[in-house]
Amino acid sequence: MKAMILAAGLGTRLRPLTTNKPKALIPVINRPIIGRTIDYLKTHGVTRIVVNAHHHFQQILDYLNGGRPFGMDIEVLVEPEILGTGGGIKNASDFWGDEPFIVINSDILTDIDLGNVYEYHKKSGCIATLALHDYEPFNQIRIDNNQKIIDIAPNKAPGRLAFTCIHIMDPDLLSYIPGSGYSDIIDCYRRLIRSNKTIINAYLAKGHYWRDIGNVDSYIRANKEILDLDKESFSVGAESKMDSSVKFEGWVVVGENTYIEKDVEISRSILWDNVRVNKGIKITDSIVTSSSEVDNDLIEEIY
Repeated sequence: MKAMILAAGLGTRLRPLTTNKPKALIPVINRPIIGRTIDYLKTHGVTRIVVNAHHHFQQILDYLNGGRPFGMDIEVLVEPEILGTGGGIKNASDFWGDEPFIVINSDILTDIDLGNVYEYHKKSGCIATLALHDYEPFNQIRIDNNQKIIDIAPNKAPGRLAFTCIHIMDPDLLSYIPGSGYSDIIDCYRRLIRSNKTIINAYLAKGHYWRDIGNVDSYIRANKEILDLDKESFSVGAESKMDSSVKFEGWVVVGENTYIEKDVEISRSILWDNVRVNKGIKITDSIVTSSSEVDNDLIEEIY
């Protein structure tokens, strides 16, 4: 199977975390989101991946390194100007073959059984299948009794479902996306729904984990939730050192190569890589970005 990870966005809602780092490389428990997404796709039988990139694209190129760290082929398509979700998919036309392909956002974490979604799509005969679930406040999609999508509203509404940001598409769908420039795949779906030219199908997902890392609050929640799923309270990255007097409370994530001095207390917080926390500091409900030094005179490095 082939898959595309959409990773060209600016990550505006995650600022200031994305000021110097693309959203796809924001770490969740010391692993970039896109790395977790690639592992998820591999687990479900994906063997080739294409990624679109724009914001700080060189960092993505360096991290993925052609797929070598993941033992698979990963191609990156750099967009000098953002093409949108539809334009990005269309721009990858040469990557797709004759079989249905998977498209997933780079900013979600989930354990939905992707194999089930893929097989359901193949049996449906539809041009596209969207994995949906009941997830307030994103419930914008209306389906009929045959699980056909009949409306995608701009805002949430009663009796609707939310999009998980997982699509399965037949290659024929590419012909319905504008030939060049910016376009939104959801607008494409809306046009097809209105025209009744083809069916956009829904797969209803239940009993799974899902988290959209669209803003800082969701990012913090994701770290806490992954710790909970792993039945852990703390995670400390490789090559990190701390004094024996350091106290962790609640839950804490510490990145790699971080140094924490005496009498430091950290609670419900995330420290990225290469951080130094000086003596006696208390960090609570905070994110400390990479290569920061935290002391009484440099508190602005904490977000």
